[in-house]
Amino acid sequence: MNRIVELLAFADRLANRIGNALRWLPLTVARLTVGVVFAQSGWGKLHDLAKVTDYFTELGLPAPAFQAMLASTTELVCGSLLLLGLATRFAAVPLMITMTVALRTALWSQIDSLGSLFGLAEFLYIALLLFLATNGAGPLSLDWLIGCVFSAPATTPSAARRTSTALA
Repeated sequence: MNRIVELLAFADRLANRIGNALRWLPLTVARLTVGVVFAQSGWGKLHDLAKVTDYFTELGLPAPAFQAMLASTTELVCGSLLLLGLATRFAAVPLMITMTVALRTALWSQIDSLGSLFGLAEFLYIALLLFLATNGAGPLSLDWLIGCVFSAPATTPSAARRTSTALA
Protein backbone atom coordinates (compact mmCIF):
# COMPACT_ATOMS: atom_id res chain seq x y z
CA MET A 1 0.00 0.00 0.00
CA ASN A 2 2.86 2.36 0.84
CA ARG A 3 4.35 1.75 -2.61
CA ILE A 4 1.09 2.76 -4.29
CA VAL A 5 0.91 5.98 -2.26
CA GLU A 6 4.52 6.79 -3.14
CA LEU A 7 3.86 6.11 -6.81
CA LEU A 8 0.76 8.35 -6.78
CA ALA A 9 2.68 11.11 -4.99
CA PHE A 10 5.48 10.86 -7.58
CA ALA A 11 2.96 10.98 -10.45
CA ASP A 12 1.33 14.04 -8.88
CA ARG A 13 4.67 15.85 -8.51
CA LEU A 14 5.59 14.99 -12.09
CA ALA A 15 2.24 16.21 -13.42
CA ASN A 16 2.64 19.46 -11.46
CA ARG A 17 6.15 20.03 -12.85
CA ILE A 18 5.00 19.39 -16.40
CA GLY A 19 1.93 21.58 -15.92
CA ASN A 20 4.02 24.42 -14.53
CA ALA A 21 6.54 24.13 -17.37
CA LEU A 22 3.75 24.28 -19.96
CA ARG A 23 1.66 27.00 -18.27
CA TRP A 24 2.32 29.30 -21.21
CA LEU A 25 0.88 26.90 -23.79
CA PRO A 26 -2.90 27.12 -23.13
CA LEU A 27 -2.68 30.91 -22.79
CA THR A 28 -0.87 31.21 -26.09
CA VAL A 29 -3.07 28.74 -27.96
CA ALA A 30 -6.30 30.33 -26.65
CA ARG A 31 -5.07 33.85 -27.44
CA LEU A 32 -3.91 33.04 -30.97
CA THR A 33 -6.96 30.93 -31.81
CA VAL A 34 -9.50 33.51 -30.68
CA GLY A 35 -7.40 36.35 -32.10
CA VAL A 36 -7.33 34.80 -35.58
CA VAL A 37 -11.07 34.09 -35.52
CA PHE A 38 -12.04 37.63 -34.52
CA ALA A 39 -9.47 39.48 -36.64
CA GLN A 40 -10.55 37.56 -39.76
CA SER A 41 -14.24 37.95 -38.94
CA GLY A 42 -13.88 41.69 -38.37
CA TRP A 43 -11.85 42.12 -41.55
CA GLY A 44 -14.46 40.25 -43.58
CA LYS A 45 -17.36 42.18 -42.07
CA LEU A 46 -15.68 45.54 -42.71
CA HIS A 47 -15.25 44.60 -46.35
CA ASP A 48 -18.93 43.70 -46.72
CA LEU A 49 -20.52 46.16 -44.33
CA ALA A 50 -23.73 46.44 -46.37
CA LYS A 51 -24.44 42.73 -45.88
CA VAL A 52 -23.76 42.98 -42.12
CA THR A 53 -26.00 46.05 -41.89
CA ASP A 54 -28.79 44.22 -43.73
CA TYR A 55 -28.46 41.26 -41.34
CA PHE A 56 -28.56 43.55 -38.29
CA THR A 57 -31.65 45.21 -39.78
CA GLU A 58 -33.33 41.78 -40.11
CA LEU A 59 -32.53 41.10 -36.45
CA GLY A 60 -34.27 44.34 -35.51
CA LEU A 61 -31.22 45.91 -33.90
CA PRO A 62 -31.42 49.68 -33.39
CA ALA A 63 -29.05 51.75 -35.57
CA PRO A 64 -27.99 48.72 -37.62
CA ALA A 65 -25.40 50.62 -39.70
CA PHE A 66 -23.69 51.95 -36.58
CA GLN A 67 -23.83 48.59 -34.83
CA ALA A 68 -22.45 46.79 -37.90
CA MET A 69 -19.50 49.19 -38.00
CA LEU A 70 -19.01 48.92 -34.23
CA ALA A 71 -19.10 45.12 -34.12
CA SER A 72 -16.86 44.76 -37.18
CA THR A 73 -14.29 47.25 -35.90
CA THR A 74 -14.34 45.73 -32.42
CA GLU A 75 -13.69 42.28 -33.83
CA LEU A 76 -10.85 43.46 -36.08
CA VAL A 77 -9.10 45.70 -33.55
CA CYS A 78 -9.53 43.52 -30.47
CA GLY A 79 -8.79 40.34 -32.43
CA SER A 80 -5.57 41.93 -33.70
CA LEU A 81 -4.63 42.99 -30.16
CA LEU A 82 -5.14 39.39 -29.02
CA LEU A 83 -2.89 38.13 -31.83
CA LEU A 84 -0.15 40.49 -30.67
CA GLY A 85 -0.78 39.78 -27.02
CA LEU A 86 -1.16 43.51 -26.44
CA ALA A 87 -3.69 44.79 -23.88
CA THR A 88 -5.08 41.26 -23.87
CA ARG A 89 -7.16 41.58 -20.71
CA PHE A 90 -8.76 44.79 -21.97
CA ALA A 91 -9.28 43.53 -25.54
CA ALA A 92 -11.13 40.47 -24.27
CA VAL A 93 -13.91 42.50 -22.63
CA PRO A 94 -15.44 44.16 -25.75
CA LEU A 95 -15.30 40.81 -27.54
CA MET A 96 -17.17 39.13 -24.66
CA ILE A 97 -19.80 41.87 -24.91
CA THR A 98 -20.04 41.39 -28.68
CA MET A 99 -20.54 37.64 -28.26
CA THR A 100 -23.12 38.17 -25.52
CA VAL A 101 -25.07 40.48 -27.85
CA ALA A 102 -24.80 37.88 -30.64
CA LEU A 103 -26.14 35.18 -28.32
CA ARG A 104 -29.01 37.36 -27.14
CA THR A 105 -30.05 38.65 -30.56
CA ALA A 106 -29.11 36.25 -33.35
CA LEU A 107 -29.00 32.94 -31.49
CA TRP A 108 -31.47 33.26 -28.62
CA SER A 109 -34.15 31.24 -30.39
CA GLN A 110 -31.74 28.26 -30.63
CA ILE A 111 -31.11 28.18 -26.88
CA ASP A 112 -33.54 26.00 -24.94
CA SER A 113 -31.19 24.51 -22.33
CA LEU A 114 -27.73 24.86 -20.85
CA GLY A 115 -26.58 22.12 -23.21
CA SER A 116 -27.65 24.07 -26.27
CA LEU A 117 -26.05 27.25 -24.88
CA PHE A 118 -22.77 25.48 -24.09
CA GLY A 119 -22.78 23.92 -27.56
CA LEU A 120 -22.64 27.27 -29.35
CA ALA A 121 -19.28 28.54 -30.62
CA GLU A 122 -20.12 32.02 -29.32
CA PHE A 123 -20.37 30.68 -25.77
CA LEU A 124 -17.03 28.92 -26.19
CA TYR A 125 -15.51 32.22 -27.34
CA ILE A 126 -16.86 33.90 -24.20
CA ALA A 127 -15.30 31.14 -22.05
CA LEU A 128 -11.92 31.48 -23.80
CA LEU A 129 -12.05 35.27 -23.57
CA LEU A 130 -12.87 35.05 -19.87
CA PHE A 131 -9.87 32.73 -19.46
CA LEU A 132 -7.65 35.31 -21.20
CA ALA A 133 -9.13 38.25 -19.28
CA THR A 134 -8.39 36.59 -15.96
CA ASN A 135 -5.03 34.98 -16.81
CA GLY A 136 -3.46 37.42 -19.26
CA ALA A 137 -1.65 36.76 -22.51
CA GLY A 138 1.19 34.60 -21.24
CA PRO A 139 4.92 34.97 -21.79
CA LEU A 140 4.80 34.83 -25.61
CA SER A 141 3.15 38.25 -25.90
CA LEU A 142 3.80 41.96 -26.05
CA ASP A 143 2.04 42.32 -22.68
CA TRP A 144 4.71 40.13 -21.10
CA LEU A 145 7.55 41.93 -22.90
CA ILE A 146 6.24 45.34 -21.83
CA GLY A 147 5.87 44.06 -18.27
CA CYS A 148 9.49 42.90 -18.27
CA VAL A 149 10.78 46.20 -19.67
CA PHE A 150 8.81 48.43 -17.31
CA SER A 151 8.96 46.34 -14.15
CA ALA A 152 11.70 46.67 -11.54
CA PRO A 153 14.99 45.34 -12.91
CA ALA A 154 15.61 41.72 -12.02
CA THR A 155 19.04 41.05 -10.59
CA THR A 156 19.06 37.33 -11.24
CA PRO A 157 17.54 35.03 -13.85
CA SER A 158 15.33 33.43 -11.19
CA ALA A 159 14.02 36.87 -10.20
CA ALA A 160 13.20 37.55 -13.86
CA ARG A 161 11.25 34.28 -14.05
CA ARG A 162 9.30 35.15 -10.91
CA THR A 163 8.49 38.58 -12.37
CA SER A 164 7.39 37.13 -15.70
CA THR A 165 5.21 34.53 -14.00
CA ALA A 166 3.51 37.22 -11.93
CA LEU A 167 2.80 39.29 -15.05
CA ALA A 168 1.61 36.45 -17.25
